[in-house]
Amino acid sequence: MRQFLDFEKSVADLETKIEELRQVGNRSDGADLDDLNIDEEITRLSDKADKLLRAVYNKLTPLQKVQVARHAQRPHALDYIRALTTDFTPLAGDRAFGDDQAMIGGLARFRGQSVIVLGTERGADTESRLQHNFGMARPEGYRKAQRLMKLAERFGLPVLTFVDTAGAWPGIDAEARGQAEAIARSIDTCLNLSVPVVATVIGEGGSGGAIAIAAADRVLMMEHAIYSVISPEAAASILWRDPKLAPAAAEALKLTAQDLKRLGLIDRIIDEPIGGAQRLPEKAVQWAGDAIAEELMGLKELSPEGLIAQRRTRYLEMTCGK
Repeated sequence: MRQFLDFEKSVADLETKIEELRQVGNRSDGADLDDLNIDEEITRLSDKADKLLRAVYNKLTPLQKVQVARHAQRPHALDYIRALTTDFTPLAGDRAFGDDQAMIGGLARFRGQSVIVLGTERGADTESRLQHNFGMARPEGYRKAQRLMKLAERFGLPVLTFVDTAGAWPGIDAEARGQAEAIARSIDTCLNLSVPVVATVIGEGGSGGAIAIAAADRVLMMEHAIYSVISPEAAASILWRDPKLAPAAAEALKLTAQDLKRLGLIDRIIDEPIGGAQRLPEKAVQWAGDAIAEELMGLKELSPEGLIAQRRTRYLEMTCGK
């Protein structure tokens, strides 16, 4: 069943009525539907629901964008990898501690080209969310990412990453195994790769847990994705000691794809179907694949030295200014 967000209630009411009418039509079983005008009413309500959905999504607030980015039915990293690549061969472990299933990755072919793919996977139901730790990686996850990125460099393979995490796992176990060091080294590995790196923020890009695999040549964002150093709820709690001020925090953080594009912190916004990627996930994934392919094509013209120099300059300008 489709899950609706709180600001979609008016659309949900219409779509519920449409479904009820369809069920009435199915139960009629050969009755004269012209007298009931069911088809005509369904068409009228469908048009009204489409227009209302478009109107709602054309004026989303930053906090509503956060809700969309976190929607449980949005396609996740594994959905993108399975739909956009062939011959995906997962690789496990950091060769030091263990395997972290919040960070998934391996070898694959993207539109005929061999690549390394990486992504933070949230999981789609309770069992898989627990398996993938809700997409929050531990140090061994980031060290696995480093291992795979270095493997890509060794064999001259582009790196594609899919970011969807609330942030790195904040547990004591992660801190004990060097969470900050693992994230820092992962960022450093990204910056020094001599192969093209394209990162796509597909849902929530949270703090260092996101940038650890997103310090890329090209950073793309889905239209309703978010990317921020901190969540609005946490920012409101820290700054104003009131999580109810999350809407104001979301506005101040400039965490939407549109804000980040204006600030020059990302390169491209990928359109989503009206109502978000969760409504038509296959189409959203396909559009993302087309955008990634275009960006990857442009990066092939740069030499390894040129890639490194351009990438390092880009991030130095972000942090230190031009």
